[in-house]
Amino acid sequence: MESAVEQLNHKPERANKASQKNLMRLNLGPSHPATHGTLRIFVELDGEFIRQMKQEIGYLHRCFEKMSETHTWNQVVPYTDRLNYCSALMNNVGYVMAVEKLLGITVPKRCQRIRVILCELSRIADHLVAIGANAVDVGALTCFWYFFRERENLYDLFEAACGARLTTSYTRVGGLMRDLPDGWTDWCRKIIGNIPRSIDDVEGLLTSNRIWIDRTRDVAPITREVALQYGFTGPCLRACGVPYDIRKAHPYYDYDQFDWNIVTSTAGDTYARYLVRMGEMRESLRIVQQALDDLPDGPVNVDDWSVVLPPKEAVYTTIEGLIAHFKLLTEGLRPPVGEVYSYTEAANGELGFFISSHGVGRPYRVRVRPPCFAIYQAFPEMCLGQTVSDAIAGLGSLNIIAGELDR
Repeated sequence: MESAVEQLNHKPERANKASQKNLMRLNLGPSHPATHGTLRIFVELDGEFIRQMKQEIGYLHRCFEKMSETHTWNQVVPYTDRLNYCSALMNNVGYVMAVEKLLGITVPKRCQRIRVILCELSRIADHLVAIGANAVDVGALTCFWYFFRERENLYDLFEAACGARLTTSYTRVGGLMRDLPDGWTDWCRKIIGNIPRSIDDVEGLLTSNRIWIDRTRDVAPITREVALQYGFTGPCLRACGVPYDIRKAHPYYDYDQFDWNIVTSTAGDTYARYLVRMGEMRESLRIVQQALDDLPDGPVNVDDWSVVLPPKEAVYTTIEGLIAHFKLLTEGLRPPVGEVYSYTEAANGELGFFISSHGVGRPYRVRVRPPCFAIYQAFPEMCLGQTVSDAIAGLGSLNIIAGELDR
């Protein structure tokens, strides 16, 4: 496979060699701060304007799909944390939903509500990072501190629930690692009650700010037709005026029973993507509040020892519990032979898992459909004719997470 530099060197359509002599080649990554060490972008510049662009990926390839074939079904969960590590819980939920679909089981209602709450809190945390980091890239540092304060508060909630802040590994096939601790829901209500204030503060600083508007409006634009052709999903697609959200179009976990709206814009540029994410945080807060109000009592795991670990008391006092515990830990659960595709609305769009089972304790194949992969393909087309600074602002608005881009 040719490198990005070789592809630039051999472009057949570059006939006017005299004019090409004045173009400057620039490497924007992976050492550029805005690429976070994980993206390599080659550009040919006419002054400040981008005339050609090529990308190379693979700087954070973690062999997720191949490693999944050598571990038990539940041992794959920690690897999903490292896909979109800004919203790890959404990866946890998406993967176990696929395995549960293959098993033909439905988790208890309390588990479903907890998963919804944590997924929407993760969506908020992801958008806080996306907007805060994007603002930093164009020089607006204050918004970063406002949003990261709320992000840390959300991570306190995640830590209380599962013991980890970033890479959570909270879900299990058939349920959760454990139930929420006492007082967690009251603490959650208090934290989400403070988030609208920070959103208002950042909106006051950015939404009508002439500098922010000049740096984001008409920057890295894409039309709805082109976005659909590339396979856009999530906020980047909704910023093009397409009101597609899996939670509405193909509801799961009673999303159709909550009162919330799909946030859209029409310009398809960096400013529109900012507006969509700001609006989505408010809608996620509405969903969390309703889920907390409708959080039932009961178990969080299915009552099936062939799928979930038996309680410790049963392990220590009964031979059935001891055998079930031993077999699950050594052999793993055994879904039937077959294959499924399951998808959820993650923070960046459609997160899909295709899994194939041969009826043994390990997956035969796990294939993930990351939302960033389709979105990043369109980046050169969005940046041609724009400046280098525009490309940096546009890249931040796409919220490319290399953990799921490279897998």
